[in-house]
Amino acid sequence: MTPKKLVASLSAGALVLSVLTASNAAARPPQPPVKTPTSIGFGGAVSSVDPEATKVGLDVLRRGGNAVDAAVATAAALGVTEPYSAGIGGGGYFVYYSAKKRKVHTIDGRESAPAGMKIDSFVNPATGQPYPFAQLVTSGLSVGVPGTLATWDAALRKWGSLSLGKALKPAAELADRGFVVDQTFRGQTLDNKARFAQIVPTARLFLPNGDAPQVGSVFRNPDLADTYKLIGKKGLSAFYGGKLAAEMAATAQNPPKTADAVLPVFPGHLTTTDLAKYRVIDRAPTKVRYDGLDVYGMAPSSSGGTTVGEALNILTPQHLRQMSTPQALHTYLEASALAFADRGAYVGDPAYVDVPTKELLSRGFGAERSCLINPTTALTKPLPAGSPDGSYERCASGVPTAQRPDTEGLSTTHLVAADKWGNVVSYTLTIEQTGGSGITVPGRGFLLNNELTDFSAVPNESDPNRIQPGKRPRSSMSPTIVLRGGKPFLALGSPGGSTIITTVLQTLTNRLDRGMTLPQAVAAPRASQRNTATVTAEPSFIDAYETALTPYGHVLVPSGDAFTSAAEIGAVAALEFLPGGAILAAAEPTRRGGGSAGTVWEVYPR
Repeated sequence: MTPKKLVASLSAGALVLSVLTASNAAARPPQPPVKTPTSIGFGGAVSSVDPEATKVGLDVLRRGGNAVDAAVATAAALGVTEPYSAGIGGGGYFVYYSAKKRKVHTIDGRESAPAGMKIDSFVNPATGQPYPFAQLVTSGLSVGVPGTLATWDAALRKWGSLSLGKALKPAAELADRGFVVDQTFRGQTLDNKARFAQIVPTARLFLPNGDAPQVGSVFRNPDLADTYKLIGKKGLSAFYGGKLAAEMAATAQNPPKTADAVLPVFPGHLTTTDLAKYRVIDRAPTKVRYDGLDVYGMAPSSSGGTTVGEALNILTPQHLRQMSTPQALHTYLEASALAFADRGAYVGDPAYVDVPTKELLSRGFGAERSCLINPTTALTKPLPAGSPDGSYERCASGVPTAQRPDTEGLSTTHLVAADKWGNVVSYTLTIEQTGGSGITVPGRGFLLNNELTDFSAVPNESDPNRIQPGKRPRSSMSPTIVLRGGKPFLALGSPGGSTIITTVLQTLTNRLDRGMTLPQAVAAPRASQRNTATVTAEPSFIDAYETALTPYGHVLVPSGDAFTSAAEIGAVAALEFLPGGAILAAAEPTRRGGGSAGTVWEVYPR
């Protein structure tokens, strides 16, 4: 064969091979992005529960955006891939460290009760008792005024370098092209299939052909893409005013349920006036000193910063790092129970309740509460609240307070982001239960929240979390940033309803007191003591520690709720700032199907 014929033959073979390869690639089902739970590198980092969202945030950083730009873009992407946990129909709390000012700032973007909400809205007038919780969740009555989009806009205007439209663009493109469905997404859909099927636009979007999307299929949401594009073009007013606001209000007031709906799906009180009047609130962060570190969190209306902070103050005199594992876990559980007793008694929206935040976070109050911990025996729960009055005695007795049911959903999502300049964001956002209210705004591609079920259902003048018009329901979201010598050391947070607080607290103590690396601290089995007779615990925690903790009097029961088949507690996303300028980004290795952490210039893994 002549050289000329050989070249022609090889070229023809290469063409055939190329065609065959393309054909095989087309035949292969689309593959989801690889999830990396731990990454070490330079130039910035992002960690979230979803690989598509983390990639969006990292791409923003690589194009020169800062941590706030990346956080908003990541959050918008989570609205696409995690629509049952977060989205523009919900709210959240944004904690930001400014490297230039060496200062921590926070934005309260929590949903608020509509002006027409009544103090007894959740009570059945025929019986005088609260409606069943499931009925309240899937209803317009549970829908609060969304704050997420206002949070994004405020954060970008204060500290970002991108416009809202540019920050939303990657998420709009993701919603258009779609993402590969994994078992977590399908499982969450199936967990909510019965109620989703009773809401016409929700069934149309999330239950095509009457079933949850199959694992490996591509789920697209062009309606949400168009909504993002509309907001990007017209700005915040396109959401809080105009046609979209009218559609949201109409959907909450007259939920589009099927003719044969089993749930009553009560009408809600959201109006266009409520939407037009909504504002985020700049709040001073909470701060406590723990083991030479400054721990910053979210102030009320969240109870996260006060309860995590108080628990750390309770633990300070105990010297956890000197204890055996069973003793340390016993002490952690007791400190959490004590802090939760005070949370229930004193914390609510500070616009409506005189919250003693300063005293709840004082060293004196923490020491007074810490003194009650018995090193060998669990205290009888529920515990009475303490007296954060500025006058503290050793082992002072508590004040009996009413116990109220915990109705916070276990969903929500969290992300962290950092940039090459040293700015850091810790951001928790939610629509409450997995799937929120279950009500999709027709033609808009997003679910409305059921955040108002975080209020106490029964009216009680002594309850700081009772329903009041315009009020923000108490939250447990706990976005946290830890500084060492004025510079970032850790940033973390988690979903999980009231278990968010214990998840953040346990992760902190795992890392700071129990000798774990950050990935180990995130992956470790969890238990949650929220001032109840039993301890909610993951099965792996029960397997590992039940024998050791039973002699103390702790009774461990498996975690989980009626809205999810999972028995997991939380889903942490975290960062640690290493010597030499490197960043360690950590996400869950298995919880919620595994999270995704990444750095701009990655050195591990490679």
